[in-house]
Amino acid sequence: MKDNTSLISHLIELRQRLLHCIITVFVVFLSLVYFSNDIYQWISAPLIKQFPVGATMIATGVASPFMTPLKLTLTLSIFISVPFILYEVWGFVAPALYQNERRLMLPLLISSTCLFYVGMAFAYFIVFPLAFDFFAKSAPKGVLIATDINHYLDFVMTLFMAFGVSFEVPVAIILFCWIGVTTPDQLKKKRHYVFVGAFIIGMLLTPPDVFSQTLLAIPIYLLFEIGVLSAKFYLPKRS
Repeated sequence: MKDNTSLISHLIELRQRLLHCIITVFVVFLSLVYFSNDIYQWISAPLIKQFPVGATMIATGVASPFMTPLKLTLTLSIFISVPFILYEVWGFVAPALYQNERRLMLPLLISSTCLFYVGMAFAYFIVFPLAFDFFAKSAPKGVLIATDINHYLDFVMTLFMAFGVSFEVPVAIILFCWIGVTTPDQLKKKRHYVFVGAFIIGMLLTPPDVFSQTLLAIPIYLLFEIGVLSAKFYLPKRS
């Protein structure tokens, strides 16, 4: 009976925390929805700068000019709400952790959030200008560039997620070393496999062009080296 009561209380708390997350995303969305078109213009700026004179983006769907900026704003609201969502996750999980586990998990939650944002910023400020310049110059002669706004949004969201998730490599390495799955010394011996694997991951997570794959693979490998160095401080203590 006591176990059932405890389970119900946990489920109630989980429901409340999920509700808080949904409300947070909704509030952020309402505060940004008025600026939906401006937000889309900001996201599309790296591509528009590469357009030849007179070229513009197009909307092939009837509702695309209205729905696409809203979809972008909703996605951005979720990204902005990530710190609060992780705070709710931490509040739900923390009571079940030991003191040493709390000292590890809290910094990892904060660093994983920061790395996710850094990955997205890297994609927007570094990858997008280089990639779109490459695509624009690679267009066959006589081809007018006129990208659909919905297709463009799907493209950039894929890259945002790919770079955001890939920048979590150091956190993943630290966790694997902490729970004893591997060690920094073992990872050092597999550097050549990781290097090849980084390009395979870049191939799977990015659009089918060598340029985007390389721009993702190189940071993944560098972050792997950072994770190996950092994992030394999180090795489990031997008795």
